Amino acid sequence: MASTPKPTPTPTQDDFLLESFLALETPEGFKAELIEGDIVVTPPPDGDHEDAIDMIVRQVHRHAETEMQASGNKGLILPRGGLCPKNRAIPDATFAPRGLRLFRGAEPWMPCEGVAMVAEVTSRKPLGDRAAKRHCYARGGIPLYLLVDREQGRVTLLSEPSGDDYARTVSVAFGKPVPLPEPFGFELDTADLV
Repeated sequence: MASTPKPTPTPTQDDFLLESFLALETPEGFKAELIEGDIVVTPPPDGDHEDAIDMIVRQVHRHAETEMQASGNKGLILPRGGLCPKNRAIPDATFAPRGLRLFRGAEPWMPCEGVAMVAEVTSRKPLGDRAAKRHCYARGGIPLYLLVDREQGRVTLLSEPSGDDYARTVSVAFGKPVPLPEPFGFELDTADLV
């Protein structure tokens, strides 16, 4: 008796979306992300954006209780949410304990396990950082999400991921310190943002 061949699975709309996203060729300096079913292409950031990221990275390297690695272009694969099979985000800064060597040998898109904190500085579309990415990072179980909201003049630290969101929020005006819990264990000085 001949065996019946198994049918080839029919690609879904999600499959086509992910395939199209991964095939994108963006202009140099631009980044493309797949966030909640939308392909978001972002132009190179302005100098104030980069200055804010530099301020965060320098303080983490100087003051964190645990030595940290930092990446400004690490693509993260985040769990399904909304309409998308997998979200793919590139945080402005991604931090992981140096002892994990999380970035060594990692593919351009890596799972988010082991990431201690991501940081975003708002640009042209701040709602994406305030809502969509917040939910993606929470679903990924990333312990800390630091958001520098230039439009609102505030720095917000979200912690204790639970389902689609973070259970704890601390928000301060530019110029006030933000307490970063372990493994960072120091107060982030935001005076340079004023």
